[in-house]
Amino acid sequence: MDARPNSPEARDISYHLHGYTNARKHEEAGPLVIEKGDGIYVEDLAGNRYIEAMAGLWSVAVGFSEKRLVDAAVRQMSKLPYYHDFGSKSHSPLIDLAEKLVQMAPVSMSKAYFTNSGSEANDTAMKMIWYRSNALGQPARKKIISRNRGYHGVTIAAASLTGLPNNHISFDLPIANVLHTSTPHHWREALPGESEKQFSSRLADDLEKLILAEGPETIAAFFGEPIMGAGGVIVPPAGYWEKIQAVLSKYDILLVADEVICGFGRTGEMFGSQTFGIRPDIMVLSKQISSSYLPISALLINEKMFEPIADESNRIGTFGHGFTGGGHPVAAAVAFENLKLIEERDLVGNARTVGAHLQKRLRNLASHPLVGEVRGVGLIAAVELVGDQASKAPWETAGALGGLVNGFMQQNGVISRNMGDALAFCPPLIITEPQVDQVVDAFERSLEAAVKQVGPET
Repeated sequence: MDARPNSPEARDISYHLHGYTNARKHEEAGPLVIEKGDGIYVEDLAGNRYIEAMAGLWSVAVGFSEKRLVDAAVRQMSKLPYYHDFGSKSHSPLIDLAEKLVQMAPVSMSKAYFTNSGSEANDTAMKMIWYRSNALGQPARKKIISRNRGYHGVTIAAASLTGLPNNHISFDLPIANVLHTSTPHHWREALPGESEKQFSSRLADDLEKLILAEGPETIAAFFGEPIMGAGGVIVPPAGYWEKIQAVLSKYDILLVADEVICGFGRTGEMFGSQTFGIRPDIMVLSKQISSSYLPISALLINEKMFEPIADESNRIGTFGHGFTGGGHPVAAAVAFENLKLIEERDLVGNARTVGAHLQKRLRNLASHPLVGEVRGVGLIAAVELVGDQASKAPWETAGALGGLVNGFMQQNGVISRNMGDALAFCPPLIITEPQVDQVVDAFERSLEAAVKQVGPET
């Protein structure tokens, strides 16, 4: 870090409070200041070049500095730099994107609704669900179920859906009417000798018991990511989504698929819902919708959702919800062009083929003494590190080994992210097999550096 009093690093320490950061440690260590990016690479102020193996925050599908997205933003900024969708107003980029998303959906959807982030979208989904319950004359049906270790955002309602302790501690969360059920992580949470299908059946039973204990007439919806992202890239076990959906259908409970990370090709299909046979009533979309070049998110809702909402807005006189920047014309134009690129360049197919190479390379490390589990689908994966393979126990404290290896990864020219002891891999969808080899080779070097530091415990 450049410690000069007026350096960018020192000014960042003086003026910037970072998300997902230990503020006191940041005062000591300072930031890594990223100055530019191209393709799968980013570069810091000192000119050091890194492979961005997390695609920023799971999101830069087409890579950095894609000229077609820059040009789309400039064209739209010059033509109509801002407008809104309140009071039946609209604009062409919003209309084009809404039509595109509804037509792309893997199940029949009726309307698109635009927000600015995944958190806002999940908050909006909750409000729509409550609004619908009232419209149907079911005022008791307000409780929402999500999962331990699930991630749905950080605004007050979305953070309540999120099932991670650090998103609740000292924030006085979760709010009322948000419930959590079991995590579908077979390697970590299955009983001895329990197969994946047996584990899935037990989790479906857990969900049904929770519904019955609370009263089915009080449960409105279930939120779930096709693959759990920030909770550790948890891939659902065999039969999981089929069994969960059977329970929800039995009690007429809505299903919200949070596709913020999985959507637009990450799993080797356009949507994670296709990969796992999910049939949602609501889909929540963000991140790769615009490759995060500009903030934009969307909800897709089916007729089962839309019709009661439309009726209630007619009874009241308006649907009293909206965002100044929702469906922003520049963001919508960039998102539309981004989706065209994903389709034209077959980045979904690239995620499938190059993703298979990534999964194979990582699974070849399964016998390494620090590796507990390798998991993933397409171009999203995680390697969970352990201090002892037999007991699955961490080294020293939980997260210490993940943080150590993540630091070595950065020294080796790859930006990753550790979620506790799970190292995540989620590169831009444009990555090639030779570039994947560079990432995994750097990871191997980082593991060997960690072995030397961890010592005889392994």
